[in-house]
Amino acid sequence: MYFFEDKIAAVATDRISAFDHILPRPIPSKGRVLNQMAAWFLESCSDIVPIWLEEVPDPNVSAGIKCRPVKIEMVVRGYLAGHAWRLYNNGHRSICGVGMPEGMVQSERFPEPIITPSTKADEGHDEDISRESILSSGLVDEKIYLKMEDVTLKLFHRGQSMAEERGLVLVDTKYEFGLDQNGVLTLIDEVHTPDSSRYFIAEDYEHRLRKGLPQKHLSKEFVREWLMENGFQGKPGEFMPEMSDEVVAEIRNKYIDLYERMTGRRFKEIPSEDIEKRVQNNLLSWCKKIQS
Repeated sequence: MYFFEDKIAAVATDRISAFDHILPRPIPSKGRVLNQMAAWFLESCSDIVPIWLEEVPDPNVSAGIKCRPVKIEMVVRGYLAGHAWRLYNNGHRSICGVGMPEGMVQSERFPEPIITPSTKADEGHDEDISRESILSSGLVDEKIYLKMEDVTLKLFHRGQSMAEERGLVLVDTKYEFGLDQNGVLTLIDEVHTPDSSRYFIAEDYEHRLRKGLPQKHLSKEFVREWLMENGFQGKPGEFMPEMSDEVVAEIRNKYIDLYERMTGRRFKEIPSEDIEKRVQNNLLSWCKKIQS
């Protein structure tokens, strides 16, 4: 992240993390995939809420308005999956103060999407938090928070519609907000990418739900599941498993597949040039432009 007076530039690298640990090997092209997908989605949501992004000066770089982040992540869930399912499977029937109906099965759709916020930690784990706790503690001004809830649901419905057009199901996602120099609520970070969202393959969804089979999905959850299968969840005493060339290639292919499905564009391979030098040159050009 590079900060200027009223601007910010974010460089998306090929590093990948899960359970608050950076994995030992990068995923080739991941940064470029995520950066271009995030830009595409942000622009597609700009009619709902102002966005921080102004331009993409390099395939791995996004640049735009510097905002003061709101210290709450707005997690919205349309289906019982991931963290919500793990809680449910352990007997819990509420998450972040929001009730979950009895008798649900893994991957089943909620009657209505639910918002399950989390704190945005500077270090360590984010923590689930209820709406009541957010407002009573003064973490966020009530007027701003209610606006965040409204925008969150509108963004989620937009994301679900876009996913449906591409044969996917947007299961859950998170949104991050900030306040610009004038105090206007602004959508920051990335939206609807596989690092911030979970997608199922629509054509198999109903069949797998009826049969009680795991859903086919395109998301970073694939990485978490691989780590869990190999005995790692970031807990003390656990060791990060080795990543084979095959695992790295499979993760890369999933990122590219999701990019092509969601945008309808072919992912263009580029020569294995000196990426750091290219990024540096393009960032310098952008800096000169905003200073002129």
